[in-house]
Amino acid sequence: MTIVNLSNGNGNHARPKPIISADVLIVGTGPAGASLACFLAYYGIRGIMVSSCPTSADTPRAHITNMAAMECLRDIGLDVECNRLATNGMNMMHTRWAYSMAGDEYARIHSWGHDPKRKGDYETASPCDPVDLPQTLLEPILVRYATLNGFSCRFDTTFINFVQDTEGATSILRDNITGAEYKIRSKYLFGADGARGEVFRQLGLPLDVRPDQGLAFNVHLKADLSSYMQYRTGNLHWLLQPDREHPLFGWACIARMVKAWDEWLFIVLPERGKELEINPTNEEWLGRMKEFIGDDSIDTEILGVSKWRINDVVAESFSKGRVFCLGDAVHRHPPSNGLGSNTCIQDAYNLAWKVAYVLKGQASPSLLDSYTAERQPVGRGVVSRANESFRHHGPVWEALGVTLSTPEERTQALHELTLPTLKGRARRAALQAAIEVTEHEYHALGTEMGQFYQSSVVYSADENSSFLSPEVVAKDRDLSLIRSTYPGCRLPHVWLNNATPVQRISTIDLAGKGAFALFTGIGGDAWKAAASRVAEDLVIQVKAYSIGFRSDYEDVYFDWARVRGVDETGCVLVRPDNFVAWRCNEVLGDEAQCASKLVEVIQSILGQ
Repeated sequence: MTIVNLSNGNGNHARPKPIISADVLIVGTGPAGASLACFLAYYGIRGIMVSSCPTSADTPRAHITNMAAMECLRDIGLDVECNRLATNGMNMMHTRWAYSMAGDEYARIHSWGHDPKRKGDYETASPCDPVDLPQTLLEPILVRYATLNGFSCRFDTTFINFVQDTEGATSILRDNITGAEYKIRSKYLFGADGARGEVFRQLGLPLDVRPDQGLAFNVHLKADLSSYMQYRTGNLHWLLQPDREHPLFGWACIARMVKAWDEWLFIVLPERGKELEINPTNEEWLGRMKEFIGDDSIDTEILGVSKWRINDVVAESFSKGRVFCLGDAVHRHPPSNGLGSNTCIQDAYNLAWKVAYVLKGQASPSLLDSYTAERQPVGRGVVSRANESFRHHGPVWEALGVTLSTPEERTQALHELTLPTLKGRARRAALQAAIEVTEHEYHALGTEMGQFYQSSVVYSADENSSFLSPEVVAKDRDLSLIRSTYPGCRLPHVWLNNATPVQRISTIDLAGKGAFALFTGIGGDAWKAAASRVAEDLVIQVKAYSIGFRSDYEDVYFDWARVRGVDETGCVLVRPDNFVAWRCNEVLGDEAQCASKLVEVIQSILGQ
């Protein structure tokens, strides 16, 4: 980073404003911006990130960090600190529907991999576990790593505007403390400043905006509920009180654990279809929170209240020229499925290696065109899935009677659930069916882990069939993760070991870390030699491993043999972001022939 003083060009002697020069400028220090800084820093890229806020997140907001995001953080060693600060995973065991936190329960469902029928799916999918890590704890981890590894961070700094050209962008910023304005000249500018971000707005990217699903409030509070939680274990609790009158601002509530079990975020839904004309007082909020808790003797302190819209918005493109947007700036949706910060982190992970390779001269700038091609469909899918999951709660509300007009009707419907009548039987069946559908929110392993990329950075020309085979299409793609080495898929996680057993290692850990990785097997030594030659010729890192009996790594459970999708002598090439770039079914003769093909593939991927 350099500072250059430029004259104002009009001949007077006014003190010139400095222009700060940096490779990258990131606007926003939330999960998207701070994780992007972390990943770029890991590659040795130096830059600046700024935020108009005085500090990192002061309210919990996002909290579920899923396995896909944890794998990104694992790649640079941050999973250890995340796991250390996260809440015990057993506290995520259930999602519940209840009258109040202290009151009767209507139903519950296992969540986040705790369903006995789904545990194997989760353990097979990743070396990581999903964790509950509030944004107040996640952001400092990210910011600290970035600043310790070459990034400068400036809070209390407002982004004003930018002008870009073919070589980069010049941004004007204001120090909120001194009021001084200054410029930053960067090769690339990244807008990670959220749904109301200035970078995205000024960039003028088109948005696909669909009708939202109303207003919601976040009520952050302290209340020690530990005496109730032994048999109510879970980090999400839907609270519905059909038999009583309720204020317009407090129709239903989702109590979300922040810290077990004395800090909470109560997400409060106003009455559906009605616009609020008042701002509730703190006393009104406190009264309603105590009703949702269900025990007046518990000391309750409201720490803050904020409101937000249940959005259904995705950008049609994520970049223009040398300016890229990511995170909530380009996809906005309800917190259903816990996809918000996770998608932000994965946007950053996808983008970082491409930017780093371009900045280091290892790839053509055309490599960056693949960012929108790969991540925009993911963003659209996330927005759609989260909104659909929110709508899935409608049948639950109907089965419990909470959508009926009067307390008398709602009380009767609730009582009907207990009756040995046809109506009672039908209502119970409707409740069971509605709860089971919410599995698409709480066990959506396919949505979380099953991204499939199609772009110039995926070499699928050698494939004889489409990934979307009838067998794949027949599966529920939200619930099921398709483990495959088809180009564009996430590298399957497989536990490996040595012939003389040591600490096991995942295929995920052999790949990534800024390099391409090539996996082959017995009879595929020519691929390993070719990888070494290609790495030297193209001045990039290509790690190569053989997996099989008495090879570099032992396929101890024969799991790699089941998912590798190629012959033992073939190979699977993996990008630095742990997605499969290309595969070849068998060895192509000698080292020279293998190297020739490998050069062709990697040069195509890097746009050389």
